[in-house]
Amino acid sequence: MANRPPVGLPTLSRRSRILIVVGVIVLIGLILSSRVLSTYIDWLWYGEVGFQSVFTTKLLTQVVLFLAVGLIVGGVVWANLLLAYRTRPVFVPLSGPDDPVSRYRMVISRRLKLFGLGIPGVIGFLSAVTAVNDWQQAQLFLHGTSFGKTDPIFNIDVGFFVFTLPFYEWVLNWLFVAAALSFFAALITHYLYGAIRLAGRGGQLSGPARIQLSVIAGVFVLFKAVAYYFDRYDLLFSQSNQQAFGANYTALNAVMPAKLILLCIAVFCAAAFFAGAFLRNLQLPAIATALLVLSSLLIGVAWPAVLQQFSVAPNANEKEAVPISYNIAATTDAFGLGSDKVTYKDYSNQPTATADQIKSDVPTVSNVRLLDPSVLYQTFKQFKQGRNFYDFPPKLDIDRYTVNGVTSDYIVAAREMNTNGLADSQKNWINEHLVYTHGNGFVAAKASTVNSQGYPDFTVSELNTDGKVAEGAINVTQPRIYYGELQGDTGDYVIVGGPDGQNPGQGQEYDTDVTKYTYQGSGGVSIGNWFNRLVFAAYYGERNILFNSAITDNSKIMYYRDPADRVKNVAPWLTLDSDPYPAVVNGNIEWIIDGYTTLTNYPYSQQTQLGDATSDSLNANGTGPRQPNQGVGYIRNSVKATVDAYTGQVKLYSVDDTDPVLKAWEAVYPGTVLPSSDISPELRAHFRYPEDLFKVQRGLLAKYHVTTPQNFFSSVGFWSVPSDPTAVDNPTSTQAIQQQTSPQPPYYVMSGNPVQGGAGTASFQLTSPLVFLGRDFMSAYVSVASDPGPNYGKITVLKLPTDTQTPGPKQMQTQFITTNGNQLNLFRQQTTNIKYGNLLTLPVGGGLLYVEPVYVEQSQASNSQTSYPQLSRVLVSYNNGIGFANTFTDALNQALSGTTTGGGAGNTGGNTTTSPTTTTGQPTSPDMAKAVADIQAALAAIKAAQQSGDFQALGNAYKALDDATKEFTAAGGSTPTSSNPPPSTGGR
Repeated sequence: MANRPPVGLPTLSRRSRILIVVGVIVLIGLILSSRVLSTYIDWLWYGEVGFQSVFTTKLLTQVVLFLAVGLIVGGVVWANLLLAYRTRPVFVPLSGPDDPVSRYRMVISRRLKLFGLGIPGVIGFLSAVTAVNDWQQAQLFLHGTSFGKTDPIFNIDVGFFVFTLPFYEWVLNWLFVAAALSFFAALITHYLYGAIRLAGRGGQLSGPARIQLSVIAGVFVLFKAVAYYFDRYDLLFSQSNQQAFGANYTALNAVMPAKLILLCIAVFCAAAFFAGAFLRNLQLPAIATALLVLSSLLIGVAWPAVLQQFSVAPNANEKEAVPISYNIAATTDAFGLGSDKVTYKDYSNQPTATADQIKSDVPTVSNVRLLDPSVLYQTFKQFKQGRNFYDFPPKLDIDRYTVNGVTSDYIVAAREMNTNGLADSQKNWINEHLVYTHGNGFVAAKASTVNSQGYPDFTVSELNTDGKVAEGAINVTQPRIYYGELQGDTGDYVIVGGPDGQNPGQGQEYDTDVTKYTYQGSGGVSIGNWFNRLVFAAYYGERNILFNSAITDNSKIMYYRDPADRVKNVAPWLTLDSDPYPAVVNGNIEWIIDGYTTLTNYPYSQQTQLGDATSDSLNANGTGPRQPNQGVGYIRNSVKATVDAYTGQVKLYSVDDTDPVLKAWEAVYPGTVLPSSDISPELRAHFRYPEDLFKVQRGLLAKYHVTTPQNFFSSVGFWSVPSDPTAVDNPTSTQAIQQQTSPQPPYYVMSGNPVQGGAGTASFQLTSPLVFLGRDFMSAYVSVASDPGPNYGKITVLKLPTDTQTPGPKQMQTQFITTNGNQLNLFRQQTTNIKYGNLLTLPVGGGLLYVEPVYVEQSQASNSQTSYPQLSRVLVSYNNGIGFANTFTDALNQALSGTTTGGGAGNTGGNTTTSPTTTTGQPTSPDMAKAVADIQAALAAIKAAQQSGDFQALGNAYKALDDATKEFTAAGGSTPTSSNPPPSTGGR
């Protein structure tokens, strides 16, 4: 006997409904409260910087996607649940042991509205939350533009592939999700209410259930047919070809036709499902499904595999020639490596200039960089930190300035506030958020010179003790720094400003030891009203914001103070360079950040992992900024962003008006990107070619300078980025050098025109050597112009002959060590360590000049509170000659004359020193005896200075040793190679 399930459901009591409603409201409040707070705080911040349109556009796009996807997916699932419930059988079996789902059916029947609306609601909500992350894709679809270039297979504008196709596939994926969820929802509902019964032979399926499930399955297969159509376009992004991205021969001649065949079969299969729904015959859909699966295996998998194995693989160099040519053309275009950007020139590395001409090469030789910005952080901190709560970014920056009419490159750093450096007695909420609010000063040092002690020759613009601006050689009119790189690591916020009418200097903020300061700039969000104070107090969980009496109607709160964070917030569509740098522009300190427009897929373009491509010895171990490892198939440095260090004002400037991706985003956010005509000459003078982009390009140039498909297939002529031989733990071990694998970073230099062998006018360049694939010999020298003008961004590649053996960085470092091993070991005695600076490779006079500064610093084992590098020697090599001296000039003279000082080849061990003697072992004249005594005294002074950690005394002792050694040589003595310790450092 059977009965019909109840059509009405018992209702909840009034008390139960109230409790459920209250519980839901509390739960939603807990979930959304922090989100609402952060949204309001972001709204205030966007208002401060004048980019509220960015906030509203993103928010509205996400809301529309949330509602659209949530309603469509949830609505489709709800409609199918409702249809399945209403077409349930009139009678179902009574509850009993033979009905395993009766208990579940009873629970659902008692709470029909809860399950009938709750399940689709949850599904729709989760789908909507996932969909909002794709808001950029939707905006690019709405505002995408033409590239003016077509793909080589379909002859369709590239804009379709990068703007339109991703959105179509996104929509199709959500339709798949809706259809699949609807099918399972209907299937379960029909099973619970008896429309599907598994009991008996073959089970039973009611007519309504059969129709609904068949139609849903048919719709799903139709979607699959559309997917096959789009799959043909996706083949142009294929990664199946080991030699090059894009559709290979097999994809073009087997997979692509197979997609069309499968599309037709899928349409037939869908029609079979629709027919089976009304013919009460499931055999036809079953046969069609089997045909689709079998065809997918035979046509979509087996046939391409057979073609690849027996036709393509034996003749791959010929078969893949055309696809590889497509890849070469697309990659060079997508990454800005076409003939309009890159110039190749043969470079024989056969010096044609005389030694005097080399020495007088003013553009290159007079600007050789001796200061390494990645090494000198502790030195800058030791000499120019000023106070314990000031600090510099760990990686200093390099830029160029014109001082006294001469343009040179400088190591630069902004002296920022770092409240982590406060003493324990200074650490409290008031000091960290109201008093110590800003940094003070811009510190720079000419990169090609040092003082007599081997330290940078600093110029500083800062506030002096009375609060007045003390301008250095690089004049700064406002040296206060409220926004900087360190502000993302220290306190999240500071509160500035004082009572109405309060004069500057009477506020709470620390300015100098004798003066205080009240912020006068436009930065910050007003926190004067009680509502905002309550909001920020709740957001930061800090009650002092409510009750501190120093916070008045004119107070403002500053947050998002890291320049990169500020730019990322106002331009979420940009990929930012990992190295912002400060520049003095018209007396103000501005942070300059390079912004990239990127695409994951570009037809036939080689996809590059950005994190791997930009990794080098400076950030390989996580010690420096690094890009996330996202795939990139297209990149342009289309935007230069600036952030004022005092006001926090953010500006975006277009520097590539031809970029279609930039045009699309400018249409999304009209007015947010300023035209290039708004860039002042003073600001443009400090633009430089970005490092991350150059790293990506040099890695691709190592392969894509080969334009013949057959050679490309065979990797003939490929290059590679050299390892950095200076990044070793044991600086005098050749074995450690050979084991080093982290790529050498590129270097900014002031140098002559590389095409002219270093001659011409000095210009700012970003450079890197390349070596042959699998070998350490130099293969090419890459340089990109970084000065403003028509040549900015033009890449020059000097190609060395393949039959020469020009040493690459590893080999040159090995020569340096084996030639001067004993002297280098003297640095490592007792409490002193060696630290190598950047190994520069520079074209000069038809040859290659190698320059490497050598620093000494107190070892960590010395228990010294300070350890900071001091330039002590310079290594130089030119035309097989090696110099090792206390100045670059002396080292260059040694290299050009062919006379080198230092230990014998291969002698890298030992740390003993001996006094110079004559061939008989005894001094033979009063002058020689005096020289020997002076040398012994100098050696004793060196030992004492090393033990005490007095670097100034150490430099003086080295200078005395150098003078005594010269006196000994002049007296006719012969100096053993192990007895020539490094003399004192000096300027160039």
